[in-house]
Amino acid sequence: MADRYLSFTATAPGRFLTARLGLPQPAALSRWTAERPSLDGHLMHLRAGGPSGLDLAPVLARTGLPTATEAATGSAGSATGSTTGSTAPAAVVLDATGVRDVDALAEVHAALHPVVRSVAASGRVVVLGAPLDARDHHQAAVQQALEGFVRSLGKEIGRGRTVNLVRLTDASAAESTLRFLLSPKSAYVSGQVIGVGTAEGPDGPVDWTLPLAGRTALVTGAARGIGEAVAETLARDGAHVVVLDVPQAAEDARRVAARLGGSALTLDITAADAGERIAAELPDGLDVLIHNAGITRDRRLVNMPAERWSSVLDVNLASVLRTTDALLAKGALRTGGRIVATASIAGLAGNAGQTNYGASKAGVAGLVRSLAPRALAEHGVTVNAVAPGFIETKMTAAVPLFIREAGRRMNSLAQGGLPVDVAETTAWLAHPASGAVNGQVVRVCGQSLLGA
Repeated sequence: MADRYLSFTATAPGRFLTARLGLPQPAALSRWTAERPSLDGHLMHLRAGGPSGLDLAPVLARTGLPTATEAATGSAGSATGSTTGSTAPAAVVLDATGVRDVDALAEVHAALHPVVRSVAASGRVVVLGAPLDARDHHQAAVQQALEGFVRSLGKEIGRGRTVNLVRLTDASAAESTLRFLLSPKSAYVSGQVIGVGTAEGPDGPVDWTLPLAGRTALVTGAARGIGEAVAETLARDGAHVVVLDVPQAAEDARRVAARLGGSALTLDITAADAGERIAAELPDGLDVLIHNAGITRDRRLVNMPAERWSSVLDVNLASVLRTTDALLAKGALRTGGRIVATASIAGLAGNAGQTNYGASKAGVAGLVRSLAPRALAEHGVTVNAVAPGFIETKMTAAVPLFIREAGRRMNSLAQGGLPVDVAETTAWLAHPASGAVNGQVVRVCGQSLLGA
């Protein structure tokens, strides 16, 4: 269903009226297309704190954005480099990994205060932080302070711009993450803190145009909605996609698979032998496993019969656990493989009438955080999750008007996301160069005002 309020605020009368009434004024987001794969404008590279030791220049240069650089020394001044800084920057990257005390936090303010207003509409601000040092409580305090700073800035920056924090120690390991956050693909990801560790790179050079070429990806619940968008995006990136859905959706699954040049697999993901059957259907193995299948059976707990509880927990959580365990035990996921599960902000922040759904999605986050280090150590497989917020689907279109409008506006971007926003985030986590991203739960919610 079209967001008529968003369309209205794009008109002159709409801007005038909403400004007078103090109503949200969402900006139309610039999303990735083949014709416009990059942000429009240059990238401004700033630094706060002491030397970081990060070799960022070559990584930032490969984003495709011309780069201007500057270290913060109490005032921003004018940027130097290949770009004069006379035009609005499309993105700002602030290296704050060297911030180790409260005085150095002033350099964060000094770097961004003069430039943040000039960032182009639908632009990006990415702050780079260091892992918290358990041996130095001053460093840990100020690096944690960056989280509050980033989330607060994300809620005030407006005009479709996003703000995120990346914790890293190795710039090259973070290349896929920086490329994602500094591109139109991350249009609905804001206010996030993403940890990037160290990992061996993918075998051979990375084809950034078709990164999943030669790889097999299985997407559950892929016959429609978000799952279909994920399948489309992985196919765009070169994967052979196996479209899995329930037998009742067999016709839709075959249609999607045929359109994408993939294959269809119909089975009940809650079946006790679902993992074994998937492994048997894919004897050559699997590179990407996307747990997207999910259901809702909303009702307040006092009115919720046991069947509504158990059916949601079985589809959304138990099947994910069983299937993942079976595929890992059988070695069906190749080394360098990726598991991406679907959580939800309902599981992170809670939602009235969704105790069953919230429990199941919080369980997915727990699965990811516990399994990720072991799966990587024992199988060479990363495990992450996406946590969507209000996404425009047929399901949300059926929500009553006022609840739907509240869901759309209660985030920093003041609008609902699209299935492709979840799909692009999933594709980044599935990327062969994303091996250093592990155990992360990334919200795709436009920085929802609910929860952290």
